[in-house]
Amino acid sequence: MLESTVAAIRPLDETAMAAARELQGRLTKPAGSLGALEPLSVRLAGLAESCPPPLPGSPAVAIFAGDHGVHAQGVTPWPQEVTAQMIGNFLAGGAVVNAFARQAGASVTVVDVGVATPLSVTPADPAARAADPVAPPVLSADVVATPADPDGPRLVVANVRTGTRDMTVTAALTRDEARAAVETGIRVADELIGAGAGILLTGDMGIGNTTPAAALVAAFTGVDAAEATGRGTGVDDGTYARKVEVVRAALARHAPDPADPLGVLAAVGGLEHAALAGLILGAAARRVPVLLDGVIAVSAALAAAAFAPDAVGAMVAGHRSAEPGATAALRHLGLDPLIDLGLRLGEGTGALLALPVVTGAVRVLHEVATFDSAGVAEK
Repeated sequence: MLESTVAAIRPLDETAMAAARELQGRLTKPAGSLGALEPLSVRLAGLAESCPPPLPGSPAVAIFAGDHGVHAQGVTPWPQEVTAQMIGNFLAGGAVVNAFARQAGASVTVVDVGVATPLSVTPADPAARAADPVAPPVLSADVVATPADPDGPRLVVANVRTGTRDMTVTAALTRDEARAAVETGIRVADELIGAGAGILLTGDMGIGNTTPAAALVAAFTGVDAAEATGRGTGVDDGTYARKVEVVRAALARHAPDPADPLGVLAAVGGLEHAALAGLILGAAARRVPVLLDGVIAVSAALAAAAFAPDAVGAMVAGHRSAEPGATAALRHLGLDPLIDLGLRLGEGTGALLALPVVTGAVRVLHEVATFDSAGVAEK
């Protein structure tokens, strides 16, 4: 599945982009007056191979959740059990991502790809859900415990293993485990798009996951561990110093090769990072935009770009995370974030806030009159 997905990813369509540039030049506004929205609309036309590109309807947030063996190194004061507890909060609709998703009209799918704590859930009846015309789509993995609201968040259990190993001691994952997580992300992308999603938004949950994210950023970009590592949930100076040394030690132990993205994910990644890389690849293969959230997402995007450089064409940087590794990763990918609000929550929150900007960029090409059609004189 991974190889066939990568093989399906193609460059942006130059003809559609040229048409979008030409159309932008004829709209009733000064050339360039919409700033970053104009090249974004051109790129989305190239992705869709049409001008104007389709409006990004039925947005879908995919939150991948996993735990991390490196938690044992004291890189965060939060207990690992919080990962599973937050999944319960997502399903109950009580997290920030839920509030923002309701505002944006986006669906929320939570995927347990590597949670260590058993989830206290009651299995749902897939047959009953499939018979309900307003129920969210049933994904091919096991679907469990959804709220009474049929349009509410849903949980997909696709657990590869119950958390990674400690990357300072051994590889976080085997290559087969890393591949399984990537392919889980590809499947989720394929099925969400098949159910009608016109844009995917990345989400994540995993206590300690900014540590492997920093290692991934350093491995793929070559920046020093200190430049790639941030304070995550707001750790104190001592914990931050330990976190930097943990990242540095893991990189020294494994010497991951950025030309081998599966090997990098296996050595120092997390299951949610690998699955997010798969989600991005799956979206790129289907020529659907994927709106990136914070440092976890952009570290996964580095892996996706290493698998398939043309996958960058499907990526839209939602925001600039306060985590320094996010800026290093975006610089390496050549992506400019749409908003910069100092966010560092994750979950998909920054991507959701940026969603109206993406929609607006496309809507301009659909609805704004040209000088000729409006009878407006040009300069």
